[in-house]
Amino acid sequence: MKGRFEDYAHVLRLVAIFAAGLVLFLMLRAWLVPDDFGVYGHYRARALDANRDHPVVFAGAQACIDCHGDVAETRAAGRHATVSCEACHGALAAHAAGESDEIPARPDPRVGCERCHDARAGKPVAFPQVDVADHAPEGACTACHQPHSPVIQ
Repeated sequence: MKGRFEDYAHVLRLVAIFAAGLVLFLMLRAWLVPDDFGVYGHYRARALDANRDHPVVFAGAQACIDCHGDVAETRAAGRHATVSCEACHGALAAHAAGESDEIPARPDPRVGCERCHDARAGKPVAFPQVDVADHAPEGACTACHQPHSPVIQ
């Protein structure tokens, strides 16, 4: 019988190592995973409170349209109709709420336009892309394009 046990000793060692690893995993999981994880799905329930504590910084397109209707009409007729105002102009909740007397600076048209339209391999072929160094080696994009409806002027 002694010889038979020796044949299975390596299997028992493997089972013991597996059991120890499982116990270690469960202990680490209990220590590292927050108690509110998984209450509302695969995230922490207190994350909602943490996110709610952040101040609102974006006003939304409707807040822009309420005061800048003329720009909204131009944009609606152009190729940038689906682009949010704050995608180019930045977060403007304080401006829209009247909490700030500071008039937001206009974005640098060279940098702002390049952010979306610089030719990159990962962009869809149908998306308007330009090789900026070839297309307009210097100067602002707004010298030829109106930013809210970017057809050539």
